[in-house]
Amino acid sequence: MKYSNNYFKIIIFNNFTSSYINISFLNFVYVNLNGKQMNQIKRVEIHEFTHLAKNLGLLTNANTIGAVGYSKGQSIKLDKFAVVIETKDGCRGEYVTHWGGNQVACAQAKMLAPKLLEYNAEEREKIYDDFKRELRQFDHMGHGPLDIALWDWAGKKLNCSIAVLLGSYRKYLKAYASTYHGDRNGGLDSKEAFADFAEQCFEMGYKAFKIHGWHEGDAKEEAENVLHVAKKVGDKMTLMLDPACQLKTFADALYVGKACDEANFFWLEDQYRDSGVSAFSHKRLREILKTPILQTEHIRGLETKCDFLIAGGTDFLRSDPEYDMGITGAIKISHLAESFGIDVEIHACGPAHRHVMAATRNTNFYEVALVGPDCPNTMAPVYTCGYSDMIDCINNNGFVPVPDGIGLGVKYDWDFIKTNTTNVTVFE
Repeated sequence: MKYSNNYFKIIIFNNFTSSYINISFLNFVYVNLNGKQMNQIKRVEIHEFTHLAKNLGLLTNANTIGAVGYSKGQSIKLDKFAVVIETKDGCRGEYVTHWGGNQVACAQAKMLAPKLLEYNAEEREKIYDDFKRELRQFDHMGHGPLDIALWDWAGKKLNCSIAVLLGSYRKYLKAYASTYHGDRNGGLDSKEAFADFAEQCFEMGYKAFKIHGWHEGDAKEEAENVLHVAKKVGDKMTLMLDPACQLKTFADALYVGKACDEANFFWLEDQYRDSGVSAFSHKRLREILKTPILQTEHIRGLETKCDFLIAGGTDFLRSDPEYDMGITGAIKISHLAESFGIDVEIHACGPAHRHVMAATRNTNFYEVALVGPDCPNTMAPVYTCGYSDMIDCINNNGFVPVPDGIGLGVKYDWDFIKTNTTNVTVFE
């Protein structure tokens, strides 16, 4: 032990061998001699901001809600928020939302944020357990960004990446191009357009391609699209379909699912208007179709996904560190799937998603979402380190790297965030 002023530093060595000490991990805990830990959270900031995305608009003609897709010449204003968690020693954890950055999620994050001041930043498991209870009457969407910021803090505190903290399995992730929904605006507006875009993605290096169909939920049109794209690229690309719960009935889901069977699709997810939450109906789909079913994007957390799986409602599990109560929650889901001998597919993209996938053996593809011809995805331009989830983020072999810097391994453009800030809430 080494004393310094009013604090002493405990260094814990793990992985001893009989001949020498192999220091593979150092855990530093700073303890005040008066009993107060330097890792106590002293300040939490929530920065709400907006950004514009060109050639995108709402496809469902709503002003406040609906799916985003190609709309030439238009721009859409998107909401995001950034989280900063600071401890008494000045160490900061940061996270900027990718997918779960809407106003509802932000409101829930602000409900939880003041309670963080009761904890030390390393108590992620305890915080996860308490916050799960606190949001029991809500959908948990505000929990994830706070947990991710705590993991970023831990990586910075220990001078290593989150993937290293989790137990890294891989450094590069095989990606698939996940399309915007079909539109009627000259983008992905026909089966021919989807097939042409799949060819474009293949030429870029993608080996897998996922279709999000049209909002009309026309089963015949969706099935024809499935078969046409498979005819054009099915011999060289892994194909998936996600109707995003737009098919109207169970019968529609069967009709399109049989087209997926014929086209040898890798998975079929969120087929129809049950909103992706009925274990019974998806068990019936599994019994009739041969295409594997991918569910649980729309049910939150470990326990509900376990129930859905045990009920026979899915072949693959879905997880998302923003949706499923953070990296802490997503890793629990990875281990749940592994314990049942099945795979888990991480929904959407972002640095936190890459770290979770890097530490998950039983997963297949990284989702580069959403992509389409002549339009960006909806991520905010908040990185100064070159990080990107735009369509060209892959290498020639169709892989993306896992950030290897400390914490999340990315650097945020706080000038951009502050310039576009609409509200800042501080708890201290």
